[in-house]
Amino acid sequence: MNNINYNLEMGKIIEKNKKAGIKPKLLMQVCCAPCSTTVMYRIKDDFDIDMYYYNPMIYPASELLKRTREVAKLSKRMGLEANLIVPENDIRDFYDIAKIRKETPEGGMACYACYKLRLEETAKYAKEKNYDYFCTTLSISPYKNSKWINEIGKDLEEKYKIKYLYSDFKKRNGYKMSIDLSKKYDLYRQSYCGCVFSYNEIKEYKKEINNTTDD
Repeated sequence: MNNINYNLEMGKIIEKNKKAGIKPKLLMQVCCAPCSTTVMYRIKDDFDIDMYYYNPMIYPASELLKRTREVAKLSKRMGLEANLIVPENDIRDFYDIAKIRKETPEGGMACYACYKLRLEETAKYAKEKNYDYFCTTLSISPYKNSKWINEIGKDLEEKYKIKYLYSDFKKRNGYKMSIDLSKKYDLYRQSYCGCVFSYNEIKEYKKEINNTTDD
């Protein structure tokens, strides 16, 4: 799927369901509370949404717990009716991807594999529990490749025979909105993607900035 406006594709799906008088069940893989703000705000009236917090790569364990709690806080503060489902986040699920990420920068094929890992687990759970659609909040970030995300979603839709909600939530100033809503709901905004490699990279970056400032 090349040169597709995934935001418009999502709009078509929503409009089709509205005309049919349907409010489908959607399982939304959420990467963090800040990224979930715009997403939930935009489509909470169009789907019966449950939030699926599967992010096994997040390091350290205390950060995983913190981010999970922030998603729960967001749901409460936004007055959402969405259930928060937290499956086992076993970092061993990330081991094979970590071998690739160790040798490549953020945004490379390790990130593609990480998107796929999270989306595939979401698709499998959604199929098992009879949801109508599955999706992810990942496309809200300007640092995430929405083309990859939607291509993976399409492949998984065909593999598991469950509909994927095409989306590009960064459209219509979605990322800026997420920043504003995060401030409104007093949410913790993390400074790194989540894995140990992005954790170490941001530490090194901050160290370099501090050294430059000291000079």
